[in-house]
Amino acid sequence: MADAATLTTGPTAATTAARRRHDPEARQFASDNYAGVHPEVLAAIALANGGHQVSYGEDAYTEHLQAIMTGLFGDGVEAFPVFNGTGANVVGLQALTDRWGAVICAQSAHINVDEGGAPERMGGLKLHAVATPDGKLTPELVDQQAWGFDDEHRAMPQVVSITQSTELGTLYTPDEVRALAEHAHGLGMRLHLDGARLANAAAALDVPLRSFTSDAGVDVLSFGATKNGALAGEAVVILNPAGVSHLKHLRKLSMQLASKMRFVSVQFEALLADGLWLRLAGHANAMAQRLAAGVREIDGVEVLYPVQANGVFARLPHDVSRRLMERHRFYFWDEAAGDVRWMCSYDTTEDDVDAFLGALREEMGRS
Repeated sequence: MADAATLTTGPTAATTAARRRHDPEARQFASDNYAGVHPEVLAAIALANGGHQVSYGEDAYTEHLQAIMTGLFGDGVEAFPVFNGTGANVVGLQALTDRWGAVICAQSAHINVDEGGAPERMGGLKLHAVATPDGKLTPELVDQQAWGFDDEHRAMPQVVSITQSTELGTLYTPDEVRALAEHAHGLGMRLHLDGARLANAAAALDVPLRSFTSDAGVDVLSFGATKNGALAGEAVVILNPAGVSHLKHLRKLSMQLASKMRFVSVQFEALLADGLWLRLAGHANAMAQRLAAGVREIDGVEVLYPVQANGVFARLPHDVSRRLMERHRFYFWDEAAGDVRWMCSYDTTEDDVDAFLGALREEMGRS
């Protein structure tokens, strides 16, 4: 491992006293957050370094980000860079709810399961969760919780929140998003989209991004970049300004206002300006398809959901999973049932997938 590193992509070469403390060749299947920063994103951060720029978002890079987002979503949109996905969701949902408001979401939604209660504790809102067979809401499922609007004893449903792609790796079609938006708006509610893996959805659907966001009636979305090659970059994107107020104040109040915002914004420019985000996400999706195809050929392992993005959900014997985890780290999704989740990243290679499949076959042979 290297004793020192040299930065040659910035204005001047630099050395560091930090030491590499990991194996840069290691690949895991636990999370797409495990992947490092894409070299073009690192180069962009170095490019934005040097000299002084106005802080708190009044810099040239954040100004240019607005033009990029307009190109993707249409006129009238506004992007607010934040630090992380939980922050993006909390800020966006706060902007759509009153103090007495509630959000309808899938039971498996990240805001309900994996954000430590942040939407409710930090956002001050109530989640009404609905069980779904595949991680996707429908108008009929929304109606299970869309009631009691005038009942002072119940938190008022004001927002429907969906995830694209979902926590189970499934996708909403543009028509499905549009149906949800029309249904929510008809009930006086707004539609929020958690886009932690928005790039994977866009690459898989192979349609313009706006076709399942702004054109489909989404009011606010969280645009994720960290899982797709960024260092730390997410954005709250306001698609319907009429439905939102004071988001810049909410971002500060929620501790999501970056002082040196240029370094967040320039990451989006690196990913979005020439389609890099779609190429990276498309590769991760392709690796998930390769993994799923190999898994389906192994007796005793069941793929649980359609593989439509970059995740594979499977069921296999507990003892096999535990032995395999010692060779390739991943997580149980439902330990009681024996369900696991395997995620592919922008830097997952065919050799990585094949090595994992080989290890899986060996461990299944030992069971």
